[in-house]
Amino acid sequence: MQDVNNVIQGSESAFSADEYAQRIRRTRERLSRAGVDVMIVTGPENIFWLTGQQTPGYYTFQALLLPVEGDPVFVIRQLEYFNFIANTFISDAAIYQDGDNPVDFLVGMLQQRGWLHKRIGLDKRGWFLPVAVYEALQARLGTIADTAGVIEPLRAVKSAAEVEKIAIAARYVDAGMRAGMAAIRSGADENALVSAMMGAAIAAGSEYVGMEPLVSTGPRSGVPHGTWRRRVMQDNDPVFLEMSAAHDRYHAAMMRSAWLGRPPAIAIEMEKVCQEALQASLDAIRPGATCEAPHLACQKVIDSRRVHRKLQKTHRLLHRYRLCAGLGRRRHSQSVSWRHH
Repeated sequence: MQDVNNVIQGSESAFSADEYAQRIRRTRERLSRAGVDVMIVTGPENIFWLTGQQTPGYYTFQALLLPVEGDPVFVIRQLEYFNFIANTFISDAAIYQDGDNPVDFLVGMLQQRGWLHKRIGLDKRGWFLPVAVYEALQARLGTIADTAGVIEPLRAVKSAAEVEKIAIAARYVDAGMRAGMAAIRSGADENALVSAMMGAAIAAGSEYVGMEPLVSTGPRSGVPHGTWRRRVMQDNDPVFLEMSAAHDRYHAAMMRSAWLGRPPAIAIEMEKVCQEALQASLDAIRPGATCEAPHLACQKVIDSRRVHRKLQKTHRLLHRYRLCAGLGRRRHSQSVSWRHH
């Protein structure tokens, strides 16, 4: 086992070396069937799943060169090298410095390994493949196969170990949301809610999360993806909270709504519809069902209760309080659980 500057290889890995070896083997089988000899993997989520490499510095270029035959190679920024050692069991890396062109290192490694004239593929739909990098690779490699969708089906079905990590993250998010709900009171600001939520989740064990928490109150409570802005809560404010927590990069998320005081009749009525719609969605989730099935089950309940017409009749109230962004919309229905404070 490699030891670099007292950093033991794989010491912080989320899974065992055998687990990653199995994932790489399954990916290679799919690449072989697709007629691809080497895949350039640039998506942080796919890199993590295949190797265990994780870093908040995923905004800098990194790539895994995964051949159907032979050992994989990592192209990585020098600053991230010790992360790479701690998180993975891969022994070979091409390390570039700030100011270097990482494409040069990637192409150089392909040439060194004898892969330059093999059939090379990459995910052309990947978010972490800048146009300039793709064009530079295309200019030097020629035709590049599209390997979008090769890895994702393998990730879709979670192993027992992965499910357990999600369950642990759910316990963290439970702690965070309980603290957030308890912090709702007149005179407190939105920042206090976020501080309570994230503080409790981190104290429970959460690591850094993939998306910031969302908190909005009063007239701001219906702003989609609204973040905390120091607004001070007042009596009769609706409050929207959403957060996630993470364990070994596996996340669990939760959203809740509350009301400082007694909610108006329309809000209570909407809650009942949402609870029924949520249950219908849960009942529709089963092996073999498509993702569409729970959505359609939910939407059927909402449509049957004529939520749209009721919302139109209460437009002034909604305008005042911005009740539940997306509730009852054709494609963005969401569940709400009102808590009286």
